[in-house]
Amino acid sequence: MLLKTVNDSERAELPFSGHTVEKIGGTSMSRVSELVDTLFKGGREGEKLYNRIFVVSAFGGITDMLLEHKKSGQPGVYAAFTNDEDDSGWLTALKKVAEAMRAAHAEVLDHPADLTAADEFVRERVEGARSCLFDLQRLCSYGHFQLSNHMLSVRELLSGIGESHSAFVTALLLQRKGVNARNVDLSGWRDEGGSSLEERIRSGLSQIDLKEEMPIVTGYAQCSGGLMKEFDRGYSEVTFANIAALTGAREAIIHKEFHLSSADPKLVGQDKVRKLGHTNYDVADQLSNMGMEAIHPKAAKTLRQADVPLRVTNAFEPDDPGTLIDDKPAESPGFEIVCGLNVVALELFEQDMVGVKGYDATILDALKRHNVWIVSKTSSANTITHYVQASLKTARRVIADLAEVYPSAEIGARSVALVSAIGRDLKGLKGVTRGLKALAEAEVDVIALHQTPRNVNLDFVIPAEDRDKGVAALHKELIEGDQSKAAEPAGKKQAQSAA
Repeated sequence: MLLKTVNDSERAELPFSGHTVEKIGGTSMSRVSELVDTLFKGGREGEKLYNRIFVVSAFGGITDMLLEHKKSGQPGVYAAFTNDEDDSGWLTALKKVAEAMRAAHAEVLDHPADLTAADEFVRERVEGARSCLFDLQRLCSYGHFQLSNHMLSVRELLSGIGESHSAFVTALLLQRKGVNARNVDLSGWRDEGGSSLEERIRSGLSQIDLKEEMPIVTGYAQCSGGLMKEFDRGYSEVTFANIAALTGAREAIIHKEFHLSSADPKLVGQDKVRKLGHTNYDVADQLSNMGMEAIHPKAAKTLRQADVPLRVTNAFEPDDPGTLIDDKPAESPGFEIVCGLNVVALELFEQDMVGVKGYDATILDALKRHNVWIVSKTSSANTITHYVQASLKTARRVIADLAEVYPSAEIGARSVALVSAIGRDLKGLKGVTRGLKALAEAEVDVIALHQTPRNVNLDFVIPAEDRDKGVAALHKELIEGDQSKAAEPAGKKQAQSAA
């Protein structure tokens, strides 16, 4: 069976209307064969099958093997190539990737011709990447060329392999099941490059008839400037959001393996959590800031500015509408979700700070130089505290930089937890009083608390070891204790971990 593939062509307008753009994450992609009769087809026939664009991530774990593990930091091909002097490390890692990709599509394809096509696809992409990396090493053996100048391009090249593979395999699978699916590869493999993201998307979709075809689009899109430089591992959601905005989608939908719920059910109990059902982009931004995977904040901004509502659903419960995210205010005040994050409190105390400008800028420069994510910040007359996502080792490097600039300052860092209660409108709920009472009854000390006038989030800083206990206590008081809102079950698959 011949797999239809769209290549880049000239810039074109996209005459689409009334369609949806839908993204499937890596964990769900590993079970894509289960989604054929539910998400992709779901009882639809004829024209009802179409008018939907699907953006796919790589199969679960593949991007971790190509780059590095997202949570543990275990090196993949990219890190091995960066550090390896004798080639054996990255070559071994790349071989393991090829094996994992073949194993992934062997789980979802059953026709011999499809398996052969997928195996050949993996061979061609992996051998191409290997040849490219060898050529780059040879080029950089000359003093005029520095490998460090090309590492971002290497990261982009490797990233695209995973999404190209999953899109190719998914299109094969759907075609075999009678769906007129088309593989749309935006990875720029072996093309001349130079396209902007908008041009890449427009040219990739220009030949599609949404009334008769189902595009399966790669989550990675190669473009001038690169997606990885600004968005790194959030690139697939940025591609998804830009496709939805550029095509004027009726709705953007992210299919996950859980519902977006009021807390991690492992911490508060499966029967206690509630599906959010409806929230807004302010809440989505706060969740991103707390490290929870609702949607990348830059992707949310793109959808918000284009006035495209976002829906987060459970891919394996297709009849459930999930949670709608738009710009509408809450009908009434209420807490919607409680989550926690371990952070480092980086504190600078300087008696001479009062009335003197420049301390903030110097600290921010140091944090930016060490690529540290700022979660929250407070300040007083002579003290500035940043709550950051970083290791203590990185924090000590920041402290060393600041100590050179402010030798008389007292600078320190310690591990704490930030537990946040979030909602579209928290006015009049007495969240500070109720939260402090709940934490005191749970024997959790409160180190600090923050609430801004926008009344979207209320943050409690507590000992790191009490994070989970704090989440459970605040959820019980602020969400379970809110009798004005009927609990809506979150379904069998629950919210993402608050870790």
